Amino acid sequence: MSKVKWNLDPAHSELMFKVKHLMISTVTGHFKIFSLTVETEGESFLSPSAIELKADVESINTNNEQRDTHLKSEDFLDSVKHSHIIFKGNRLEGNEDEGKIYGELTIRGVTKEIVVHVEHGGIVVDPYGQTKAGFTVDGKISRKEFGLVWNAVTEAGNIVVGDEVKFSGEIQLIRQV
Repeated sequence: MSKVKWNLDPAHSELMFKVKHLMISTVTGHFKIFSLTVETEGESFLSPSAIELKADVESINTNNEQRDTHLKSEDFLDSVKHSHIIFKGNRLEGNEDEGKIYGELTIRGVTKEIVVHVEHGGIVVDPYGQTKAGFTVDGKISRKEFGLVWNAVTEAGNIVVGDEVKFSGEIQLIRQV
């Protein structure tokens, strides 16, 4: 069986994250620019030989320019020194419908093993003859484990930014010919 390469369809994909603010509400953000390549044996995603996601830190968007600038600064992601967040998947456990991808996530030069839950929506041929595969992904990390330790405390003693970062994505891949 031959290797098949799949690339992200950016017009039909999104990558989001959520973090608690003041421990009473949640702020949502997304990356406007990211790429994803997957290599499989044939069209089966059960044993991918390569998975690589790269999110452009400069493209972060939380619908607040001041907050976005702070997230790109040395206090958080330090986009000048670390332009991308990178995930490299190395193992999948599951079945045709859902599973877990194990891999290494690198943020701000710190690499940690993480697990991403994935649901496979299916494979179809679109009206233009392109073979597409759809996925929903989600997971969570501790931002402090990646060196993102900036925080402040309110007068009442509340933490400004939560440690847990939840991420999710709606992913559509295009089979490369």
